Amino acid sequence: MASELDMLEVAATKLEPSPGDREIKIVATMGPALESEANLRKMIFAGVNIVRLNCSHRFKDQFETLYPLIHKIGNETGKKVEILGDLQGPKFRTTDCCSEVIANPGDIVTLSLAVDDADIVRNTDRGVRITMKPTVEQRALISGLTLGMEVLIEDGRRRLKVVERVSEAEVRMQVLVGGVLKARQGVNVPDLEIGCAALTEKDVADAEFLLSLNPPIDYIAMSFVQKGADIQELIDLMDRLSIPADRRPKICPKIEKPQALVNL
Repeated sequence: MASELDMLEVAATKLEPSPGDREIKIVATMGPALESEANLRKMIFAGVNIVRLNCSHRFKDQFETLYPLIHKIGNETGKKVEILGDLQGPKFRTTDCCSEVIANPGDIVTLSLAVDDADIVRNTDRGVRITMKPTVEQRALISGLTLGMEVLIEDGRRRLKVVERVSEAEVRMQVLVGGVLKARQGVNVPDLEIGCAALTEKDVADAEFLLSLNPPIDYIAMSFVQKGADIQELIDLMDRLSIPADRRPKICPKIEKPQALVNL
């Protein structure tokens, strides 16, 4: 029986106009299924225009192998295949969690920077305590919260509202939409423009690697961009590295926060 990739390869012969001439580009993210040359070749024949390298999952020597392979297949097949390096950006997550931690609607819970590795999401005498590791980005998030702001956890499945500022590193919140709390869940505050650098230490290291590739990478995407100054950080990095204009990638700011639209 033909695989899905085989069927895509056959379907690609019917594409009109030619994939290389499309205004809209098809982007495929590199993952385990695409790391073999055979599967990658089939995806390119099926019409993929841009291959995305996700820096969140960049492991030692992985991209060093994949990057020349993608160019090799493109050259051999005569297909124009571009490459996009996607920077991880700041991460906002809760810590590990004890079992059976439930935040019920109406409950008052604490959101705080963890004081040590044992300070995880758990029940306490004062109610549920939700913690985040004290990274630069997460310090900025908690310190920037103001009364009335909504905090979303686990892709919005849990919604809470800030009702009290306890300290620079701690607030009290009322649960609006509750449920069982899980370990290492994403935290988002849609109304907060977070006062931290757009490029983390990891992002800088990943960007330096992407900018060193030969031939030059085509695109670099930035995550959680909020304002023009965030994009300038990447431009400044290219200036510091003396990247010539003809080797600079196009910058793709990902619109993931309301502030990005306001500051568009």
